Amino acid sequence: MNTRKNSVVSKLYTALILIFLYMPIAVLIFYSFNNGKTTVWKGFTLKWYEQLFKDDNIMNALYNTLTIAVLASVFATLLGTAAAIGINNFKGKKRLIIQNVSNIPIISPDIVTGVSLMLLFTFLGVIFSFEMGFFTVLLAHICFCVPFVVLSVMPRIKKMDKSIYDAALDLGCNQWQAFYKVIIHELMPGISSGLLMSFTYSLDDFIITYFTRGAKFQNLSIEIYSMTHRRISPKINALSALLFLAVLAIMLLINLRDRHEEKVRAQKT
Repeated sequence: MNTRKNSVVSKLYTALILIFLYMPIAVLIFYSFNNGKTTVWKGFTLKWYEQLFKDDNIMNALYNTLTIAVLASVFATLLGTAAAIGINNFKGKKRLIIQNVSNIPIISPDIVTGVSLMLLFTFLGVIFSFEMGFFTVLLAHICFCVPFVVLSVMPRIKKMDKSIYDAALDLGCNQWQAFYKVIIHELMPGISSGLLMSFTYSLDDFIITYFTRGAKFQNLSIEIYSMTHRRISPKINALSALLFLAVLAIMLLINLRDRHEEKVRAQKT
């Protein structure tokens, strides 16, 4: 009886947490179909979605945001995976120290990272005569995304059987084939998680982008921030709804793929 009661309480508690987390998003999506500009419901409409795709400023900011997010996540995943493999090759205290150092950007406040990168890019801009913009924002996003990839890949490396690489070499693979077909294949769930985390963090970032964008570059978070000086258009509700659904779809696809891989491995064993 007590076990059943605890189960009901735990389910209720989980449901309340999920409602608390996702209710604001549900309200945002709901009002993206509101015919009025306020929180008063005035009928169903799709006009905000139509106007969204006709707004050149928002579309340009969205293009910049997605471009930065895709490039930063890809480069950060490559660098973070290589860094995780390199860190794992160290032994004892060296590996522990390097791993802790790689985690510092994660716990460091965004404003510290943003200001430090701004000072660095300003200093380099004086020396090499360039202005902050797309390239500096891309470098900044790669910089703060790499530690998340390392954090995602390292547990997979620790769980991996160290003998499978030698086994692949013994079975006829060269070093590159053994690395790509065996090591990368085993690390792929962690790599996929790191890629997704990098993409979402880059998509969501405001503070670091604000300090490293210069005067001309405009991404979505900066565009929305500039709208706070006047009334925010309901078009932002529509845009936020589409971004949320896109990220949700990516997460579902990755989870389905991971489950399929687990089933395949279970069948092989």
